[in-house]
Amino acid sequence: MIEVRNASKRRGGRALWHDLSFEVAGGEIVGLVGPSGCGKSTLLDCIGHIDALDLGTIRINGESAGSNGRRARLIRRRHLGYLFQDFGLVPDMTVQSNLDVVRLPDGRRRHRGLRTGEALDRVGLAGRGTDRVHELSGGEQQRVAMARLLVKRPSVILADEPTSALDEDNAAMVLDLLGELAADGAAVLIATHSSSVEARAARSIRLSGPAG
Repeated sequence: MIEVRNASKRRGGRALWHDLSFEVAGGEIVGLVGPSGCGKSTLLDCIGHIDALDLGTIRINGESAGSNGRRARLIRRRHLGYLFQDFGLVPDMTVQSNLDVVRLPDGRRRHRGLRTGEALDRVGLAGRGTDRVHELSGGEQQRVAMARLLVKRPSVILADEPTSALDEDNAAMVLDLLGELAADGAAVLIATHSSSVEARAARSIRLSGPAG
């Protein structure tokens, strides 16, 4: 579960959002919408404990890191999965190596979800584990990112414009798999400009944009 309470963030002397509160429960897909520059990506970074709020609190499955960097890293490892517009992969590494970086906090590989071979088969990339990521198309790279989520099976998924660079078939695959992960109990928050992506959400949180 994601819990955001009285969250505020300023950037460049202007408020991106002020006194924002909402929850995303396990099993729920929620859209995060609003105009460009309204702070959708920044909010995802704050929820993901990559950036910090100016005011307010964020809890992930009841845990809050505050300003404790070590605790923030543990929360990311234990609970969070990311799906980025630019895929968030290491281009010079193989597909298999990009999946193998999914580990438990003590360094052991996580096998709560699918094994890597099963995950690649599930996203239509069976037998591609030795390919370098930079050799893949954009749609194939996002499939690798989805396979990584299937391996980790995080309880919270943050997706930042995950279909914006994809064709219709790859976009549908991403949304279908996010739906499966939500049905399996994950809380899914998707920042998007796409009406078709928003239509997949149970509800949407709308950010209005910077204020002086």
